[in-house]
Order: sequence, then structure tokens, then C-alpha cells
Amino acid sequence: MLLKTCSTILFHRNILKFSQQSFKTRAMATLSEVVAKLSEFAPENLAEKWDNVGLLVEPRNNKSSITNILLTIDLTEAVVAEARETGAQMIISYHPPIFAPLKRLTQASWKERIVIDCIRHDIAIYSPHTSWDNVTNGVNDWLADSLPHADSRPILENPINAAYGAGRLCTVKGEPLSERDAVQQIVKHTAMDCAMVSFASSGDNTRKVQTYAVCAGSGASVLKGVKADMYITGEMSHHEVLEATSNGTCVVLLGHSNSERGYLSVFKDILSKRLSGGVTVNVSSSDRDPMKLALRENAN
Repeated sequence: MLLKTCSTILFHRNILKFSQQSFKTRAMATLSEVVAKLSEFAPENLAEKWDNVGLLVEPRNNKSSITNILLTIDLTEAVVAEARETGAQMIISYHPPIFAPLKRLTQASWKERIVIDCIRHDIAIYSPHTSWDNVTNGVNDWLADSLPHADSRPILENPINAAYGAGRLCTVKGEPLSERDAVQQIVKHTAMDCAMVSFASSGDNTRKVQTYAVCAGSGASVLKGVKADMYITGEMSHHEVLEATSNGTCVVLLGHSNSERGYLSVFKDILSKRLSGGVTVNVSSSDRDPMKLALRENAN
């Protein structure tokens, strides 16, 4: 009887152990499952026609589990090294590291070395780029949240779904803001050093910001001709800024990648929830804007 009881206990323990192991296994995700979740959030057909989005590098063992994902704006050699050190099996790089066609894979250029390194170490590369810009709760919606707004709509609407599209045109919620107050709120939202933010006033110190248009990255082509009190973007040319201010629109330039990078922390939470645990999602600590502020030391 005692032997039978012990056998029953051992049996149930093994069942419990097997169930726990099975749960852990199920909690992990395959590459195809992660890609499906990414496409579910931001379908690849939302990207601009000229863009190169989706799975760009697929590991040899594409059936293995993904347990660690690294998010970055730019995929540099430093970010690849970080992925290797942290054991990431997948890198989600907002900007596609493969954009212009690669005619060869050698050690001659850094982009070729990145692809070679990821293939060698079985690290997948996925790029969402403008699909994240155009989707609801994407990069441009995050940037639009720099100021409190009563409404927001795409500047260039998607022909299939008007809720999606490039850029955002917004109306400030409540009382209009002074240009300076608006800039301070943008700096706070993006967590940027105010010294790295460029601001071109409309030239009218009494002018208030009631409407504003945003486009992360290089936004001149999207913002051109848009009637708004303020433009918020990453970069515009000298003459494009002059054109805007001459029309009474002040301009805030955050730097190309700095107008996008803050979104990674937001997407980290979005992806973690969609994967329902079992996968660690991290924002790269090596990813940063290549431009730095040059400070002139006091000669005295």
C-alpha cells in the first residue's frame, strides 16, 4: 500500500513538472510568431512604397525559440555587439540596415559587416520603419503627444484606411501655448537635452500655438505646405525652415533619430504585452544619435 501511495505521489509530481516545463516552452515564441505579432501591430503594407521593411535577416535555425529581443533605432556595429553580449536572438531596428541593395557581403563596409555578423551568430533582423510611422499608436502619435491635443489626424492619409498615414496634424487642447512654452513641453516629453533642440521662431513674439504638425525623422516632404502654427520634426534644410517661418510657422528640430528614439520605450511595453511573457524585450543602451553638442571650454 505504501509503495502504491509513493508511486502515485511520484506520478503526480512528474505530471506537475512536465506541465510546468510545457508551460515554459509554450511561453517562448518562435521567430515566425514574433514576426506575426509585429505585423499584427503594424502591417508591412502600411509602409511607404520606397521603404524596405519586414524580416531582413533570417537565421539558419528559424524554428528556434526567441527569448531575448533588442530594440534600436539604428543598427550599428556597437548595437550588434550588445546583442551578442546580452544573448539577443533578434534585433528590431527601426531604420532598415539593408536599404540600398547589397551587391556583395565583405568586410569592406560596416553595413556588410553587420549583416555577416548577424548571420554568423544566428541573430534575426526585423525593420518596421515607416509602418511604425503610419500606424495608430506609432512613432508619430508618440511625437504628437509632446503637446496636449484635442484631436489628431494623419497629414497624408492611407488610401485604404484614413486612420493611418504619414505625419500628424493636431489641435492643442485647452488654451493656446506660447512658442517657448510649447518648446519646453516638447523637450520634456522627448527627454532631450534642450541644448540639442533647434528652434526657429515665427518672428511674432505674441503668436500662440493652436495647431501643430509633426513628422518624425526627415519631415520636410510631409510638412511642406501644411498650415499649422508649429512644425515638430527631426530635420529640415535651411531653406525649408526659412520657407516655414516666412509663412508664420515656427519650427522645432530635434535631430533625425532623436525625434524617433523615445518611442522605443513605448514599443517595448507594447511588444512585451503582445508576446504575453516568456520573451525579454530590451531597449539598446548602445544606440544613440551620432551627433553630439560641441562645447567650447572657457579659455580663462
